[in-house]
Amino acid sequence: MRSEDWQLTEDLDDFLGRVGGFLRAQPVSNIMQLTVAQRLREGRGGGAGAAVFGWLERGGEVVGSFYRLPGRGVGLGPLTPEQADSLAVRLKALGHDLPYVSADQRTAVAFAEAWQRHAGAVSTLRVRLHLYRLGTLTPPQPFPAGRARSVGEEDLGALMDMCRGFAADVGEDVTIDAGSWAGTRFADKSYTFWETPDGAPVSMAGVNPAVAGMAQVDPVYTPAHHRGHGYAAAVSAQVSRAARDAGAQEVVLFTDAANPTSNALYQRIGYEHVTDWAAYDFT
Repeated sequence: MRSEDWQLTEDLDDFLGRVGGFLRAQPVSNIMQLTVAQRLREGRGGGAGAAVFGWLERGGEVVGSFYRLPGRGVGLGPLTPEQADSLAVRLKALGHDLPYVSADQRTAVAFAEAWQRHAGAVSTLRVRLHLYRLGTLTPPQPFPAGRARSVGEEDLGALMDMCRGFAADVGEDVTIDAGSWAGTRFADKSYTFWETPDGAPVSMAGVNPAVAGMAQVDPVYTPAHHRGHGYAAAVSAQVSRAARDAGAQEVVLFTDAANPTSNALYQRIGYEHVTDWAAYDFT
């Protein structure tokens, strides 16, 4: 396989014109590419500079694709080791200096090994995730005391507090305040609080805008002093049901593979494991 077989463009419409059908045919496997493309199309998440997109064809059919946002790493769809190797050769030849790769576990490992061979970079696993899709929703029984409530503009202060807590828990280096909120990845979601009978919000769940008939639950967070009461399961079940009722054909979410509590929680309410996901940093 020749590295030149990879076609690159900075034109999002060109990329989606060539690859959109391929991505939508397997939306769960290509969730990150579909989500990033939608955010860029809406003018969000690009940063300074031009994003780069690419695809690989065989016999006139797309068989692999990737994206790279300015100043960030490379996000890959599922690739074979041979395809990952040819992409690494192509990107290195074009002068790309990649800080990380993010993809399904097998693809991420294959690309990290290829990047080490061709760029001399040492790869370090940053995080491993599980990707789940909703099967048969099984709400917790009984629900904890309280109720689910949609988050409104008047709740922005409490919502930002919870998003800051979530970001700190997962190691995201982001500033979240009234001035920066609109530019964060948290701003484009719809949110639901679980609140106690006295009206205090104790847990929250967000849902990304639907893309290719798929809704992604993200983030889910309960402050540490409210954990252990079933609030996260309750609010997750509520937003999952709402996404289905709104017409989502697939409802998905990512979990930290190192957190057995959250993985068990989502499986209890009906989520099924699809694949592992990983990010490797390069030095």
